Amino acid sequence: MKATRLSVFCIAVSLLACVFALAQQTAQQDDSSKKTDNSNKKADKKVAETTSRPMTDKERKAKEKQLRKELATPYRKWLNEDVTYIITDEERSAFVRLQTDEEREQFIENFWLRRDPSPDTVENEFREEHYRRIAYANEHYASGIPGWKTDRGRIYITYGPPDEIDDHSSGGSYERPPEEGGGETSTYPFQQWRYRYIDGIGTNIIIEFVDPTMSGEFHMTMDPSEKDALLYVPNAGLTIMEQMGMSDKTARFQNTDGTHLAAPLGGLPESMNEFTRLEQFANLQKPPKIKFADLESKVDSRILYDILPMQVSVDYFPVTDASVMTYVTVQFEHKDLQLKTKDGVSTANVHLFGEFKTISGKIVQTFEEDLVVDGGPAQFRTDWMQHKSIGQKSVPLKPGQYRLDVVCKDVTSGFANNWSKTVNVPRLDPDTLSTSTLMLADDIETVPMRNIGTGQFVIGDTKVRPRIGAIFRRDETLGIYMKLYNFGADETTRKPQGEVSYEVVRTGTADPIVAATEDVGKIQDASGSQVTLQKRLRLEQFPPGSYTLRIKITDKNRNQTLTQSAPFTVT
Repeated sequence: MKATRLSVFCIAVSLLACVFALAQQTAQQDDSSKKTDNSNKKADKKVAETTSRPMTDKERKAKEKQLRKELATPYRKWLNEDVTYIITDEERSAFVRLQTDEEREQFIENFWLRRDPSPDTVENEFREEHYRRIAYANEHYASGIPGWKTDRGRIYITYGPPDEIDDHSSGGSYERPPEEGGGETSTYPFQQWRYRYIDGIGTNIIIEFVDPTMSGEFHMTMDPSEKDALLYVPNAGLTIMEQMGMSDKTARFQNTDGTHLAAPLGGLPESMNEFTRLEQFANLQKPPKIKFADLESKVDSRILYDILPMQVSVDYFPVTDASVMTYVTVQFEHKDLQLKTKDGVSTANVHLFGEFKTISGKIVQTFEEDLVVDGGPAQFRTDWMQHKSIGQKSVPLKPGQYRLDVVCKDVTSGFANNWSKTVNVPRLDPDTLSTSTLMLADDIETVPMRNIGTGQFVIGDTKVRPRIGAIFRRDETLGIYMKLYNFGADETTRKPQGEVSYEVVRTGTADPIVAATEDVGKIQDASGSQVTLQKRLRLEQFPPGSYTLRIKITDKNRNQTLTQSAPFTVT
């Protein structure tokens, strides 16, 4: 009986323990469920806050920064280097907001079309002139920084060459004009550029650039007294009124217009008025106005094939990190051309057409040119038939790989031909010593100022006519032309430190016939960003045969070395 009661008691205790455990487990599940519900409510509230409230300035700036990073390097360089002086604020804002490369390519195409002065032709004269100006600025105004970044480079790129330049690049003695007080003083290097007219700014615009650091870096100034080297020297460089005791030199430092000019003789002209100078200075910082409407049409051309022989060469001269002037030169032999006589004058006429395409087939650039060849007097026609003629077009391109198609057609005979090749436009690495194409030419000469950057064979201020095939006679001169980029410059002089070695070796031999070395820092207009090699070599001493020109460039500052070579033949 006792055993039975004990068993019943044990069973009851076990049941109570199970009930207690089950209740405890249910309570834990309820607590967990409540915590999950609370977490979900907090997450939903956070999402709602994120999607409904506007971005803070910090978040907006972070998003804009991220967008700028997403812009591919070529497009960022196009925006901040190629067109930085001519793009409007509205265009810049629109470009930054673009999301895809396709949209950016379309924007760039329309950007140039809006500025094309003759949209009915395949050429865009504005774009070609713009990149020629950049190349010229890099060649002439570099000083520790690339020429396009300097004030003179910016004004030249934006408004072109001035009509007049009053050049005092060496400084020294200077007779002040009456509006500056007259009298003689000594100046830092300076230049005054005069434009007869600038659209949107006015007539007779005079822009002054001063180099007070004597480093070769001229900056634009609105204070004509900044060039006065004796400004802070007591009783030196006095104006006429100061010499006569009618004024004191210390009065110059009490001006309220931001200058240290002395009192003028005969009144202040309107051009020297404080507000006139401020307005001109501000307007010169603005991009030029867009003159031409946006266009949507493009020129489509049909490529022809036939039997007119021609030779083509392609040369590359970088302008900025993101742009390369590409020179396409085409050569014909006179014996393959047909003359047409009109009014007693015989000429041959060849029409050239070319286009650059991406590897995927998208047309990037097109160009055309009419090459007119004078046939000369009939009695010398046999000699004329033994000569050649060439034509050239310059095209600005982004670095990359392209397909180049060139078509020529003899207008008189109707014969035509097609030349196609894949070309690699090189990219300029700003931290590495680099070179342009080594060009062998039969004519190198400085062009007049009015022809700078214009016409066939003109690179900057130099006419360089390449000899396709590099075959020269012994009575000719071999021209050597090449540009060097990104030398390490001396911190004090800002001049490049290095040397260029030249040697000419005959094929099959080891000893050079000609050897010479040149200090890069002593080359005219040499700077760390760009150096121009320009040499002429008489060929009388060379027996007929094949030769190789070798050029070795050494950057002593960065300890970098490059070599370039080009074969040529003497007949």
